[in-house]
Order: sequence, then structure tokens, then C-alpha cells
Amino acid sequence: MSEAIIQVENLSKKYVINHQNLGPNRSLREAISNTAKSIGKKLINHSTKEISSSTNEEFWALKDVSFEINQGDRVGIIGRNGAGKSTLLKILSRITEPTKGKIKIKGRVASLLEVGTGFHPELSGRENVYLNGTILGMSRMEIKKKFDEIIDFAEIEKFLDTPVKRYSSGMYVRLAFAVAAHLEPEILVVDEVLAVGDLNFQKKCLGKMENVADEGRTVLFVSHNMAAIRRLCDRAILLEKGNVKIKGDVSDVLHTYVESSDHVQSVYDIQQPTEQNIPGYAYKLTVEDEFGAPVLSIPVGKPWQVRVNFKITKRVESFIIALGLITSDEVPLQTSWSIPHSLSPGEYQAVFQEKVILLGTGRYSLVVGLSESNHTFHYVRDAGVLEIADFAEGIDLPAISGVGSVLNPMNIEISSFNP
Repeated sequence: MSEAIIQVENLSKKYVINHQNLGPNRSLREAISNTAKSIGKKLINHSTKEISSSTNEEFWALKDVSFEINQGDRVGIIGRNGAGKSTLLKILSRITEPTKGKIKIKGRVASLLEVGTGFHPELSGRENVYLNGTILGMSRMEIKKKFDEIIDFAEIEKFLDTPVKRYSSGMYVRLAFAVAAHLEPEILVVDEVLAVGDLNFQKKCLGKMENVADEGRTVLFVSHNMAAIRRLCDRAILLEKGNVKIKGDVSDVLHTYVESSDHVQSVYDIQQPTEQNIPGYAYKLTVEDEFGAPVLSIPVGKPWQVRVNFKITKRVESFIIALGLITSDEVPLQTSWSIPHSLSPGEYQAVFQEKVILLGTGRYSLVVGLSESNHTFHYVRDAGVLEIADFAEGIDLPAISGVGSVLNPMNIEISSFNP
């Protein structure tokens, strides 16, 4: 039986949120002015009464979380935004102290949690590789043996001696992941930050994490990409409002997550990419009925549509937007894509319309891709959820004919949008 390398017992993390009370007849301008005066009086050691009152609210990011992870386990940490995933990883990485509870970790932990942490911005890429290796307890000789492999993986040889503060977010993440994965930690902790990289690099990272796990090391992986979780992990932990809702086999946990009632909505905010040099990005997806009204579910046999709002930041000559549907078992069902468009900078919307929905009842993940000249610059897995309800009454379903009905069944209209 494998040895427990991470033990977490009743782990809790509390934050205190301060709310300023402006009072019923006080303006924000008065509150700022009075607060500044109060600070000034305190600085010259005058005893003064507080002019603006405040209240403190306790927020528990984690509450009584307990689990064990064995050596060699590949564990996915999943949950909606605000569930406590990143807080948990920061505590396990010794970045944040818990309020209560105990954690026991055996071995070195290498973490890749968010862009901007882990490297010294004034040092070059080369110097940061050696700095991180030293922090992990490696000798200079050990780091040197891995150095060429790290640089080849990160693909930043041309900028090796440039201060990392001048790196793009994509370059930064490539080097940060290469360092974390190649310097042989016993435990590798990776947050959603990999979404910054391009698709090929994301696949490369997943392959490397699989290799790390195959070598008997432990991987903790936070992602909203359920396909990546299913591919990489054998176990998973689902967090909900700071609590462990379910833990165990990855298939069971993913099924619970997908089927949870609060996972379905009609309007989804799409996380913007941090890469600076792309020509645009999608920022909102809405599931609608045939009249354009947001809906939580669509009955089998009824018309439906998806509206994707996106922004173009610099002119594109051959822009294509695509929408895909994937089952909860990560089986692609259909993909629809627009004809090429020439678009100037501005706000746009794409409406994907289908006259009759012929998929089985259940929940499907929606995938959005924005491309130019066969180069996808913004790709979003799990951009939204489509729930298909039971058959609508009085609907006669047409026969399905032609491969096109599966590959590209939707009518697509792109238009300018004024928010």
C-alpha cells in the first residue's frame, strides 16, 4: 500500500472582510475626507474618536477540510470559482498559513499557482532557474544537469538572459512550468495558470505531468478543463463553498460535479486570456431559446441558440468562430464554425442557431474557439453548459440525414455589438 505523502486534517482558512459604514446621510466623498482627517490626527498622536464606523465580516474560504493523498497519486481539485481551490493549494505550498487544522507533507513541493509568483522579476530566465532550484534544495550541479532540458521544454532560449519582467505571460508560464516539473520535486502542484499557454504547450504540459506521475511522484492539479482532469488524474476532490463535497475516483467526482444543480445557468462569463498579443477574446456566452431569451434548459425537438460575445482588439482578415458540444464523458458530438470574416477592432456577437435539437437528455459542455488563418488564439473548454430537457409536447422530430447535420448543423450570424 502506498505511503500517505500529504495528510490534511480539519483544515480551515478564515479571512476578515472590513465594511466601512458611511451612515445614512454620508456621501462617499465625505467618508474619504473624514477618514483622511482621522489618519492625520492619529499620525500626530492626537487621541480622537473614530469618525466612520466599520464592521468586520468573517469569510471562511475553507472549513474543516480533511483528506489524504498517497505517493504517486494524481489528484484533481475541482469546483466552481470561489470554492476554495486556490486557497487550498496556497496552504499546501506554504504560501498561506491556515487558520485552523493540521497538514503533514513529506517531500519537496514545487508549485505553479499564478503568473507573477516564484520568479524574481529583475533576474534573467537563466538566473531564476538556478534560484528556484536552490529554493527546492538542489545543488548547483543537480540544476546544471537539468538546465538544457528545462530550456528546451520552455522554448525561450532566445530570451534566456533577458529579465523575466520583460517576458510575456505565455513565456513566463512556459519557463515556470518547465522549472517546476523538471527539478524533481516529490509533489508537483499546478493551478489553472496553464490556461495562459497555447494549445500545443498545454498538451505538452499534460504529457509532462503524466511522466512525473509515472515516475512515482505526486501531482495536484486544479483546472476547469474536465477533459484534462479526466486524462491526467485518477482521483479527485470536489470543493463547494470551502467544504469537501465528495472525494474519490475521478469518474465519480466528475459525475457529481457535472450533475450538481448549481452548475447549470444561462449566462456564463468567460475568463479572458492573459496573453497580451492576441487579436481578440470571447468574454460571455448565453444559452437562449429561439426568441433570444436566456434559458436554463432546452427540450428535445425545440429550436435553440447560443450567443457568444467577443472583442476584437486589432484587425483580423480571416476570422472564424466555432462552437462545439461535448458529453460529460468528454466525447465530442458536433462542431459548428463560421465562414471567414474581416473584422476591425470592436465589440461583436456571434449567434449560433439550430432549428431542432436532436441530442439526448442530459448536460453537455460548450466549447468556444476564436481563430485567424487556421491559428486558434482563444480556445475555451467548459465555456458553458447546455442542459437538454425531456421531449417537448407536440413535436414531430425530422429524420437525421447527412454527415453535415453532425459536423456543422447550426446557422451562424456575426454582428457588431454595442454593450
